[in-house]
Amino acid sequence: MALFGGNAPRAGDVAPDFSAQDTEGRTWTLSEMVKDGTAVLAFFPKAFTPG
Repeated sequence: MALFGGNAPRAGDVAPDFSAQDTEGRTWTLSEMVKDGTAVLAFFPKAFTPG
């Protein structure tokens, strides 16, 4: 099974712009964060959840 329907990003690909809220309710937008330099985005599936 391929992630993202076979369209997995590759190293060096440009990420699409998006906004997301952090655990404190602040909204962050990728295009705003990279104005200050490199941004690292990490996902933790099932972090702090049972199973």
